[in-house]
Amino acid sequence: MSVTHAARRKLRRSLASGELVVAPGVFDGLSASLVRRVGFDAAYMTGAGVAASGFGLPDIGLVTQTEMTERARVLTGVLGDLPLIADADTGYGAPLNVIRTVREYEAAGVAAIQLEDQAFPKKCGHLPDKELVSTAEFVVKLRAALGARTDPDLVVIARTDARAPLGLDAAIERANTYADAGADVLFIEAPQSIDEIERIATEVPGPKLINLVTGGLTPIESTRRIADLGYAIAIQPSLPLGAAAYAMLTGLAELAGRDPAPLLPTKPAEFFDLVGLAEWSELGDRHRIEGV
Repeated sequence: MSVTHAARRKLRRSLASGELVVAPGVFDGLSASLVRRVGFDAAYMTGAGVAASGFGLPDIGLVTQTEMTERARVLTGVLGDLPLIADADTGYGAPLNVIRTVREYEAAGVAAIQLEDQAFPKKCGHLPDKELVSTAEFVVKLRAALGARTDPDLVVIARTDARAPLGLDAAIERANTYADAGADVLFIEAPQSIDEIERIATEVPGPKLINLVTGGLTPIESTRRIADLGYAIAIQPSLPLGAAAYAMLTGLAELAGRDPAPLLPTKPAEFFDLVGLAEWSELGDRHRIEGV
């Protein structure tokens, strides 16, 4: 059995066991090495982390599929048989683009690929003003993804960002539609209270993923509580990246004789401002098509 297939089988066994998989965010060789060294059961390739650490960009859809695929290849090379759950944003285009994305990510050795129902260009799930494609459009893309994998053990995760623009009821309805379409794991992004986390656990069948972002919209619950609610995967995408950024900021500020406090972020938007969110947003507004 190849290392890649061993990683996929390992993740499949974990999902079947009912035990919670905790997957910290990885974004480069060092973070992947440390996650493996500490002994986690899986790692999560964070799109936000790759954008910020690899390219100095905010998580607003600026990184391409080929750039993400290459980073996935680096990470799987370091992780070996430790499963990598890989963020693939919207699939980078239409159903044909989704098919190529799945093929490239699969060839790069990921154990799971995550696709979301935002419109392109997407935004970090914990930023405002997200836009969605229709449920029907995403189901077509999801089915294209499911049909594109050549290894049936590759896990396909369907994420909906409907909570913020449409409300929790719509998000749950979308998640259940994606389950019916064949998604292996369901992911409702950014529930905003403990009650919402509990409702998702009760009303969405099958394996579920929860995203615990430091300073984000979702309350940070203990892994024990998340496991008791029946979630299959808990990703912590921002924890290693935030710790690294904090250390770099404080060290550099000390070197420069500056107070780091004004630069230290407390929520995702403030972190992305460190890599140009305000400037990129101004550019987007300047070139917005009237009426859109």
